[in-house]
Formats: sequence, structure tokens, C-alpha cells
Amino acid sequence: MDLLEHQLLEVNGITLSLYSCGPLDGRPVWLLHGFPECWHSWRQQIAPLAAAGYRVLIPEMRGYGQSSAPREPSAYDLITVCGDIQAAMDALGQREVCVVGHDWGAPIAWHLALLEPQRVKALAGMAVPFGGRPKQPAIDIIRQLYAERFHYILHFQQPGVAELEMDADIPRTLRMMMHNTSAVVPKDFFLQDKPVGATLFAGMQDPLTLPDWCDEQAFDEYVKTFAGRGFYGALNWYRNFERNWQRTESFAGRQIEQPALFLLGDKDPVGTLEAYTLKQMPKRVPRLEQHLLSDCGHWIQNEQAEQVNQHLLGFCSRHYPA
Repeated sequence: MDLLEHQLLEVNGITLSLYSCGPLDGRPVWLLHGFPECWHSWRQQIAPLAAAGYRVLIPEMRGYGQSSAPREPSAYDLITVCGDIQAAMDALGQREVCVVGHDWGAPIAWHLALLEPQRVKALAGMAVPFGGRPKQPAIDIIRQLYAERFHYILHFQQPGVAELEMDADIPRTLRMMMHNTSAVVPKDFFLQDKPVGATLFAGMQDPLTLPDWCDEQAFDEYVKTFAGRGFYGALNWYRNFERNWQRTESFAGRQIEQPALFLLGDKDPVGTLEAYTLKQMPKRVPRLEQHLLSDCGHWIQNEQAEQVNQHLLGFCSRHYPA
């Protein structure tokens, strides 16, 4: 980590904060973080990939850290965010890449593979599967299913509502979300049984401690990502389901043809939420390799870093050798 380089790139109408490591002539591997995370969530993957000869690139995604955070929610649709990474690849002269994404970073990786079939030679998604373009926006389906019950995505839709609770105490918010989607917690904020209009953390207690996979130094990086700005940029990613659906019309029925790796924790609540998509994914990604990691929640690259690194390095050696 001491050998990390940092730069600010002016791309796609924003400033993109980018960390990098590894040999300058190494084949590029992009690590795309999710919500509510930061570039530092990849801290246990950076050194092994760089040691294997890869040029590792870790952006702070739009809305996070030192990268720009436009106020307008429509600035965060999938195609626009993909454009940030595509423009950065152009600026760095990269013609062949591997893309790895976790949580919200996974849909970016899946869609970069569709947008850039010549440049993206291999990819990996963690936690969030690819099921192709649905017949209607996902937000419409969620509204139908949760008309009388709380759902965190519906709670995130109105700008300013979730921010009031989450911004009030950023360390508390991060502790709550880290603990309540880790493998050790049987119930999480994704699947709470409470009425519409409840707050995100209603009925939940601040653990006041960090999960085993996140030490104080790492936690400081997470807090720094949101300090002074709050969560509005990160939450804006959730306010584009309809726009995402509209902007991906040309991808309807398309398959991801590149070699692809998918990793999921056996105790990740997203696995329950996306059960149907998981069953459909092999049809949409024919060259798919999948692994279910035991005793693992949502924060897969940290909770089971050794297993993730073994799978990721093995996959890259077979399909994207350094």
C-alpha cells in the first residue's frame, strides 16, 4: 500500500480520483467499489494483484471521496458512470482491461463488458449478479412487492430523506451497515419487517464496535470518504432505476460473452433478494464461473479476502494472464 500512486483525472465532465499500483507495463485490472464503501475496500486485493504483475487501478467512484459528486440524481445512471471509467481508460491509453466490481461496482462491470466487448477481456462481479435487462424497471417491481412494507431502496428514492438519518452520524451509519450485512448477523437492514415510512435503522442498535474484517485504520478511510459531504452522492445511484432501464434498451437480450467470474457469500442477503437473477445468470453469461463462499456476508472481499484472492488470481491467470 505504501507504493500506491494517486491522481485526479478530468474525465466525462467530472474529476475522478484514481489510485493505482503495480508495474506500469502490467495489464490493467480495475477494482470498482460499491455502497457505502470506498477505494480502500479493496485493500486486501491490491498487493496480491500487483505482485502477480498487474497494473491495479482503484477509482473513487462518482459521488465518493475526492471524486466529483454532482447534486442532480440523473448524473448517476449506469451508462454515465460507465462513461467515467471508459474515459479514464482512454486517458490512460488502455486498450485491454479486466474489470472487477463489488455491490454497485458489479453492475458497472457487467455493463462495461456490454459497452466495451473489445476492450474488456475478462470481468468479475461480486455480490450483485447479472440477469439482463428486465421487462420493466426494477423500481416498479419493488414498489409492487413492497407497497405496504419497508424496503431500503424505496426509502432511498426521495432526495434528502435517507440523508437526514445517515449524515447525522457517519461513523454510526457505517458501523450499522457493516455489522448488519456481515455473516455474523442473522437479520439485516435489507430484510427488515417494518412499516412504510420507518427510518432505515429503526429498531436497531449501534454495535459501537467494528466487525472483525475492518480495523480502525481502514474504518477511518471509510469515514473520510463521506466526511463533509455525506451520503447524497452515493444514494443518488439508487435514484436511477428507471433511467437505467431506459438507457439500456439496446442491451435487451444481449449476453455477456467474455469470461466472467461471480463470487457470492453464503450469508449475503443480496443472495436472497436476487435469487431469481442468480438462476438466470448462466443464460445471460455463458462463460461464467461461479463460487459461493462459506461463512461470508456482503463484504466479500474483506470477510473472506484469502478466498477471494485465490479465485480472482486463478481466474485472471486462466483468462487474462499478466
